[in-house]
Parts: sequence; structure tokens; C-alpha cells
Amino acid sequence: MKQGGFFIAVVVLVFSVFLMPVAAQSKSVNYETYIVDDFDNSDATGWTWKAFGSKFVTDGYPVIKDFDGMPNAIRVMQAKQDKTYKIKGLEVKFDRKGDNWVDIVAMKQDSSGNDALHEIPFKGRVTRLDLWVWGANYNYELEILLRDCNGRVHTLSFGPVNHEGWRNMSVNIPSSIQQASPYLNGLQQMSFVAFRLRTAPTERVDNFFIFFDQFKALTDTYSPSYDGFELVGADFSDGQKK
Repeated sequence: MKQGGFFIAVVVLVFSVFLMPVAAQSKSVNYETYIVDDFDNSDATGWTWKAFGSKFVTDGYPVIKDFDGMPNAIRVMQAKQDKTYKIKGLEVKFDRKGDNWVDIVAMKQDSSGNDALHEIPFKGRVTRLDLWVWGANYNYELEILLRDCNGRVHTLSFGPVNHEGWRNMSVNIPSSIQQASPYLNGLQQMSFVAFRLRTAPTERVDNFFIFFDQFKALTDTYSPSYDGFELVGADFSDGQKK
């Protein structure tokens, strides 16, 4: 009995050794971190940033502006120490306390040369997003709005910005947000819609400013190869119609 049990254990071990590489291949990943926007140069990204306030925003606000600088925590890692680095600043005021918010969105020129809202597509399957945020100890919350591959918009929270100075804030992307269509002719990425700053109902709203730097994504860029992958996204617009 003991010899029979030992023989079965050996067989199971041999099969597991051969099957493990197959299982690993079926779940191939290629994680990388990339900068979605470092706010240094809008010409390099192709888009600019604009802010819109909710109902009780004070006339003339919000104001968005570029400033020189960057967090010291990432300055030491920069290869070009003599480069001028930029951060994105936002100032906003509201006429009354309550459920106020301000959206920070990307803008890009359309085919007519007019500025239009631009949703930034992410690379691959995003696992985590992070952003450097300079807070002034206000009890506001920072959220991010994301559009999945089915067109639905999801709101995730980076958390409160009631800290002093620079802090790296991050949010994990739940698996419930579908980032790629199961159909090859469907949308294959999630996109950024807006950052949203939301005030606490009892917090002061008469003079608030905040700064942002280095919006980054941790993503799996692995793409399975198959015969005919180059036909994905084929353009039929100039084809012959019946």
C-alpha cells in the first residue's frame, strides 16, 4: 500500500511539473509603468487642461495655470537636472458651502480647429493609477472618472486631499471595470474622462488651490499574437457600398 501511494504521488508530481509552464503561458503579463502626463509640455501630449466648476462656483473661477517645480521626492530621480519642470495648479472658489465640485479635463482641437473635450485612452489593461498631489489641508476629496470599453463612466476615489504639501496618491482599478471588449472589433482600452475635486459640505470654499504632477499608470501591455491580428480596426469608410 505504501509503495502504491508513493507511485501515485510521483505521477502527480511529474504531471504538475509539465503542466505548470502551460498554465503560466496562458496568463502571460507584461507590466510596465508609464507617465500619462507629466504636465511639462502640452505640445508633447497633444492636449491641454481646463477646469469647470459646479453650480455655485464663483464668477471667474476655476483658474488653471502652469508653475515651475516638482516634488523633491521625484526631482532626485530626474536625469536632466537643468530642465524646467512644470506642475499644474488649480484655484477655485464657491459662493456657498455644500456639495460643490470642479472637474479637470483634457482638451484637444477637433477637425475644425476648435477645442473639444478629449478622453485620454490608456495603454493595455490598467492595474493602478497614481498622481502627485499638493494639498493645503482642506477636507476635499479627489476622484477620477473613467470610461470602460462599453461606454459606461465609473468614479473612483484617490481619497481626501487634507494633507500638507506633496503626496503620491493612488487608486487600484477593480476587475469589475471592463477595459477590453471580448470582440476584436470592439473598444480595447479604458479612457480617462476627468479628475473631480469634491468639497465636504462643512468645509470652507472661499479660497482653495491645489497642484498636480506626474499622472502615471501601472498597466499590463501584453498582447497575444494570432494570425491576422493586423486586421483589427480595419477601416471600411472608403469601401464600395451597395
